[in-house]
Amino acid sequence: MPEELLRKTFEIQGGNFENAGEQSTEVTTILKDLDIDPNSILRVGIVSFEAEMNVVMYAHRATLTLVVRDQEIAVEVADEGPGIPDIELAMQPGYSTASDEMREMGFGYGLGLPNIKKNSDVFSLQSEVGKGTRVHSIIRLISYG
Repeated sequence: MPEELLRKTFEIQGGNFENAGEQSTEVTTILKDLDIDPNSILRVGIVSFEAEMNVVMYAHRATLTLVVRDQEIAVEVADEGPGIPDIELAMQPGYSTASDEMREMGFGYGLGLPNIKKNSDVFSLQSEVGKGTRVHSIIRLISYG
C-alpha cells in the first residue's frame, strides 16, 4: 500500500443544512494547497459533497475521512443513520427518498450515489438498515505535485 501523505477526518452533522457543504469545501481547499491536479480535485469534490449531502439529508452524524497517497485519494464516509434497504434501487439515477422540504431546498434528485460512483475509480457501498452506511471511494491521481 502506498504511503499516506495526509489523513484528515471531518465530522458531519445530520440535518444541518445551514452548514451543508462546508466539509467538502475544506477537502477541496486542502487538495488545492497540496497542488493536486484540478480534474482530480473536481472528482474528489463531487464525491465528498454528494456523500456529505446524503449525511445531512438522511443520517444522524458521520465521519468523512480523506486520505491522500502518492497515486490516489481515498474518501470514506461512515454514517450513523437509517441505512439503505435496497442498495440496487438507491443506485438508480433519479431514485430518491427525499422529502418535499429537501426538494424545495434544491436537493433530493436521486443523483448523489450515482455521481459518487461515476466520479470514483474504485467505489464500494455497505449499508445495514437501522445502523448506517459506509461509502468508500478512490480517485486515482493524474499527476501529483
